[in-house]
Amino acid sequence: MKNNLIIAGLGEILWDIFPDNRRPGGAPANFIYHIQQLGYSGKIISAVGQDKLGNEILDWLEKKGLDESYITKSKQYSTGRVEVKLDSGGEPEYNIIENVAWDYLPYSTKIEELAPKVSAVCFGSLAQRNQQSRETIQQFLQHTANDCIKIFDINLRQNFYTKDLIIKNLKITNILKLNTDELTEIAEMFSIQGSEDKQLHQILHKYDLDLIALTKGSHGSRLFSNHESSYLKPLDTKIKDTVGAGDSFTAGLVSGLLRDLPLKQCHTNANLLASYVCSKSGATPTFPPRILSKIS
Repeated sequence: MKNNLIIAGLGEILWDIFPDNRRPGGAPANFIYHIQQLGYSGKIISAVGQDKLGNEILDWLEKKGLDESYITKSKQYSTGRVEVKLDSGGEPEYNIIENVAWDYLPYSTKIEELAPKVSAVCFGSLAQRNQQSRETIQQFLQHTANDCIKIFDINLRQNFYTKDLIIKNLKITNILKLNTDELTEIAEMFSIQGSEDKQLHQILHKYDLDLIALTKGSHGSRLFSNHESSYLKPLDTKIKDTVGAGDSFTAGLVSGLLRDLPLKQCHTNANLLASYVCSKSGATPTFPPRILSKIS
């Protein structure tokens, strides 16, 4: 493992509030949790409130050995919360509370100095719903190195995105990750016609992307580039819930890409991690040695 490499998750950190409990979450934070399990140095760039829920997130990060030094403690805004309901298949429905700490992520010299040091960064559209965090995220991305892997996990939620925002992010990323519902939304938004292959091809070339990762739930997943395409069925797993599965998929993919593994092996690793997360409750289970030993 290249465990000296620094990888950043840029955006929201929050509490997922389930009917019977609550768990730390937020796509960039989940991604970093899994990246660190794979042996890399993960940095979460986000914000929490100076409140009970914020303190509990910071305590959780410390317990898990995650760096909290890039998390702002807001006096003015509360810690983020998402109300989560699961359907009979374990698929989540979200109600994302607005005007919380990660909506007002301040830019700083410390954050700017980190940007050129990261080998990969994962970010989405949700954390850019507010102007202040949007500007911070965009500034960070502008200061990354030319060879930094920038993954836009599009993460369309509720009404917290616009066509202009999507275009702006597609222009500065090199990897797009989305699910089938999001592909349908993007195809409609940009008037892209044709089969799934044709839609992916058009997006890839229009925005000069290196790779698109498409997750399809029970129908598997795809990696699609200029040179090759990989499809895998999901592993045979008893699904507990799917919260955070996409974030672990992204972590497995990034780890493989950083080690220059063949695309199919990157995909196999990502699929294995996502399937394991689906078999557990919540977004951040601990990978046991039997899972980690299978990661090439």
